[in-house]
Amino acid sequence: MIPERLESVHRPARPVDVRQVVGVQQRGPGDPTQTHHLGVIWRAARTPLGAATIALRQGADGSVRIAAWGPGREWAVAQAPALCGAFDDDEGFDPTRHPLVADAHHRHPRLRIGRTDGVFDALVQSIMEQKVTAIQAFAAWRRLVAWFGERAPGPTPRPMHVPPSIEGWRMIPSWAWHRAGLEPPQSRTIVEAARRGESLERTLAACAPERRDGILTSLPGVGVWTAAETRVRALGDPDAVAVGDFHLAHQIGYALTGSRVDDDGMLELLEPWAGQRQRAIRLILASGVSEPRKAPRLHPEDHRAR
Repeated sequence: MIPERLESVHRPARPVDVRQVVGVQQRGPGDPTQTHHLGVIWRAARTPLGAATIALRQGADGSVRIAAWGPGREWAVAQAPALCGAFDDDEGFDPTRHPLVADAHHRHPRLRIGRTDGVFDALVQSIMEQKVTAIQAFAAWRRLVAWFGERAPGPTPRPMHVPPSIEGWRMIPSWAWHRAGLEPPQSRTIVEAARRGESLERTLAACAPERRDGILTSLPGVGVWTAAETRVRALGDPDAVAVGDFHLAHQIGYALTGSRVDDDGMLELLEPWAGQRQRAIRLILASGVSEPRKAPRLHPEDHRAR
């Protein structure tokens, strides 16, 4: 029996590429919480009302057909426009401050910054991605959500899972973190964050945007990189910059100047777009300009017991 479905249609006020906007939330090709299948984006999430699965299909006229299942379906349908970038504000953004950004803006006019409004899940993802390769982080996310989450409601195109609740993350046993490939500093950070998870979500939702970074970095093990990643994924922060990223400063520097720069150099290059630096970053990355690879690809080691 297919659970009760709730349907709606979102008609964006401005043109948007929903696959581009929502697609950045997917954590690798095997993400158990999100997939793209036959023109439909499927996403499983834990909402304030419970588990939900949402399906998004964009039509030729730009409208987005929404279907949702599960106890949290009403919340998921109501939140879908934000997920698709409906509340993204690019006021004051001037792409002409650099020719590459101007060209990328011209070629990607439907780029928007969406938000999930799922602060804790975004925080967990960001903590998992600290100081490891994307392959390692995505694998840990995939395993832990599949092991400790719950099956997503609705007729998903493949088995999907809703992430654990905040309490569920806190109760994951130590051996499971290790088996999933996560290091003790990351698992401890997630468990400690879960102890304050509900109050953290309430505080971030109610506070002014300029206070969010300080609140997140007050958590043990959460630095400016993790806070920025959380803010942009969950809250759609158009100015978030992941300082301390292993690759980002090099990519920004090479694209804008032809040479690598460090974090300070990146911040200086992004200063013309203060208040909209995340938007500039996304356009720079969308430009396709990248430094030629000079070294073999890193193959991460697996230190788990075999």
